[in-house]
Amino acid sequence: MPPQTEFPERIYTVKEWMEARKSISEGYKHRLRIKGSREFKEKTREALRFIKATGYYDFLRTYIRQIVEINGLSQLRESEAAVWLNSYCVKDAVDAASFIIQKAWQMKEYLDGKLYYDGNAELRAVEKRVEFLNKLKNKTREEKVRQRCEELLKQWSESIYL
Repeated sequence: MPPQTEFPERIYTVKEWMEARKSISEGYKHRLRIKGSREFKEKTREALRFIKATGYYDFLRTYIRQIVEINGLSQLRESEAAVWLNSYCVKDAVDAASFIIQKAWQMKEYLDGKLYYDGNAELRAVEKRVEFLNKLKNKTREEKVRQRCEELLKQWSESIYL
């Protein structure tokens, strides 16, 4: 059943935030758009292939509207339901996929009304990222992808966040 309300164009006000929450509760899914150079789009699609393989694609489309290439710092743009990525971030498709999932989780927490940017929230987001990497490692048939997941998981296990 399609949602009765549309997802707002932006999420700046309490009213827009409430509209976004209502749309999601009714099952709204974004038609995910990628904006950027041809190379950026290709690399991002490779990351999305991993997201689809792990079953996280619907989760991503629930909370993220678009992925946009930028020249600055990669980040979540809550007001746009967007992930901004620089070209460096997408060079490693496995890491990019895990970053995108982390940002989708933060967007979910934002729309759930939780504090999504402090130390505890960052820990929860990193845990979601690690969960994704474990799932990809276990689902992939590509040895190179499995090895990259293991490398990233080792890095995260040695970080201050876990």
